[in-house]
Amino acid sequence: MSFLSYLINGISLGSVYAIIALGYTMVYGIAKMLNFAHGDVIMIGSYVVFTMASTWGMNPMLAIVVSVIFCTVLGVVIERVAYKPLREATSLAVLITAIGVSYLLQNVALLIFGAGTKSFTSVVPVPALRLAGGALTISGETIVTVIACIVIMIGLMLFIKKSKSGQAMLAVSEDRGAATLMGVNVNRTIALTFAIGSGLAAIAGVLLCSAYPSLTPYTGSMPGIKAFVAAVFGGIGSIPGAFIGGVLLGVIESLARAYISSQLSDAIVFGVLIIVLLVKPTGILGKKINEKV
Repeated sequence: MSFLSYLINGISLGSVYAIIALGYTMVYGIAKMLNFAHGDVIMIGSYVVFTMASTWGMNPMLAIVVSVIFCTVLGVVIERVAYKPLREATSLAVLITAIGVSYLLQNVALLIFGAGTKSFTSVVPVPALRLAGGALTISGETIVTVIACIVIMIGLMLFIKKSKSGQAMLAVSEDRGAATLMGVNVNRTIALTFAIGSGLAAIAGVLLCSAYPSLTPYTGSMPGIKAFVAAVFGGIGSIPGAFIGGVLLGVIESLARAYISSQLSDAIVFGVLIIVLLVKPTGILGKKINEKV
C-alpha cells in the first residue's frame, strides 16, 4: 500500500504542476515568451486567499474567487507594463524582464507579509477517502486537485478549439503578422492568454498550499520552475503535453523522494528531463517546427 500511497501523492503533486504548466505553455505557445514570473503569481494568489479567509474571516470559496480575479487582473497588468513594450525585442530582453518581475513580486510580498512562514489552512471541504479498510487514504486535497486539473485541461482544449477567442489564439500562435492582417487583435489576444494563465496560477497556489500548508514569499519559486520543466517535458505549447508532463514529473519526484533520496529528488527530476530532451528534444507531445528561411 505504501507504493500506491506514494503514487497517489505524486499524481496529486503532478496535477498542481500541470495546472501551473498549462499557464506556461499557453503563454509560450501564443506569445512565444517565457513568463518566469508565473510562479510568483501563484504565491500572490495564495496570499490573497490567506488574507481573505484566515485574517478577515471571509468564506473560503469566495476568497478563492477573489484570488482568481485578482491574479487575472495582475497577469494583464504585468503583460501590459512589462511585456507589451518588448513585443519586438529579443527573447533575452523578455527573459531578463520576466526575472525582474519575479523578484519584484517576491520583494513586494516580503514588504507586505514579512519573511516568516504563514500556516495556510486548507480550503478544500472534501473529506478524505479511505480504501482497503483504511489501509489506503486519499486526502480530499488530492481528489479535488486531480479533478480540477482534468476539468481545466478539457476546458482549455474546448475553449481553444470551439470559441472565437480560442481560434484567435491559434492564429496568433501560428503567425502573428498574418493574424493581424486577418483582423485579429494580437494585443488583446495575448492579454487574454496572460489573464487565463494567471487565473490558473491562483487556483494552483490554493491547491498547493492546501496540500502543503505553509506559505512564504518564495512559495511559488520552485513549483514554478518545476512546472516549466513539466511544460518542456510534455512538449511546450501543447496543452495535453503540459498535463502529461506535470503528472509524470510529480510521480517521478514522489517516488524518487520515497525510494532513493529526499535530498536528490530534485536532481533526479531535472536529470530525467535532460534524458528525455536528449532522446526527443521537442518533449513527449511536442511537434518539430520547420522554419522557412
